[in-house]
Amino acid sequence: MTSVDTAVAPHRPTRPFRPFAQPEPEPDDIISCFTESNGLDLVVEMAHDLRSPLTSILFLVESLHQGQAGPVTDAQRRSLGLIYSAALCLCTAASDVVELARGGSRLADRAPDPFSVTDMFTSVRNMVLPVAAAKGLDVRLVHPVPERRVGHARPLSRVLLNLATNAAKYTERGWIEIAARPLSSTRLEFSVADTGSGIDPAMLRTLYQPFRKVESDPRHRFSSTGLGLAICRKLVRAMGAEIQVETHPGKGTRFFFELDLPSCAAPVGPGKVFEHSPAMTGS
Repeated sequence: MTSVDTAVAPHRPTRPFRPFAQPEPEPDDIISCFTESNGLDLVVEMAHDLRSPLTSILFLVESLHQGQAGPVTDAQRRSLGLIYSAALCLCTAASDVVELARGGSRLADRAPDPFSVTDMFTSVRNMVLPVAAAKGLDVRLVHPVPERRVGHARPLSRVLLNLATNAAKYTERGWIEIAARPLSSTRLEFSVADTGSGIDPAMLRTLYQPFRKVESDPRHRFSSTGLGLAICRKLVRAMGAEIQVETHPGKGTRFFFELDLPSCAAPVGPGKVFEHSPAMTGS
C-alpha cells in the first residue's frame, strides 16, 4: 500500500456571512431627486457640468467672430452673435445657480485689491459686444478720473456683466452705456443704462426675487427666474450698497448703485489687471 502525504491547510476561523448591501431604490421620478436633502448639491453639479462646455463655446465663437479662422461675412457675423448671446445667457444662468447656492455674497468676502475700472469696463464690453453688434447697438463706456481704484473687482464685474447682458438681450435699437461717475474723491456711481423697451411697473415689486413666476410674455424685460438680478442685488449688498432702478416703458432702463472705492496712486500690477475671459461669469 502506498502512502500519500496530504498537506493540511491551517485552520482559519469562519467569517460570519454578511449579505451584500442592497442598492438604494431608484426614484419614481426625476423630481424626487431634487427634493431630497442633497437636491441642491445635485443642481450645483449640473450647473458646473453645463458651464464648462458653454465657456468653450464662448471662446470658440469669439475667435470665429474676430476672424481668426478666416474672413467672416456680415450674415455669418450676425449668426455668430446670436450663438454667442444664447451661450452667454446659459453660462451666466449656470453661474447664477452656483452663486445663489453659496449665498450670493462669497465673492465680496475677500480683502479689497487695486484694479483698473477701464480694464474692467473694456472686458465687460468685449463680452457683450457680439450680442450688441448683431443688433447694431452702440456700447458706450464712461470712465471715472482717476480710474484706478481699490475695491472688490470680481463681484463688481459680475454685477456689471449681468446688467449689461440683460441690456443687450432686450434692447433692439439704440445704445447701452456702462458708466462710473465720481460723486466725491472716493465715491463712484456705477450704472448700466439702455434704450430698450423698459420694465413693466407691475414687475418692479418682484424684480429681485429669485424663481419668481410670471406669465410667459415676449415683452417681459427679464427671465422669469429672476436669478441674475437676485445675484446682482446680493453682491451689491455684500459690497455695502443698494442697487436701484429707473425705468420708462418704451424709452429705456437704468440700474445704478454707489460704492466707496478709494483711488489707487500706484499703477495696477500685472496680477491686478482685470482679465477678459468668458470664464469670468464663473467663480
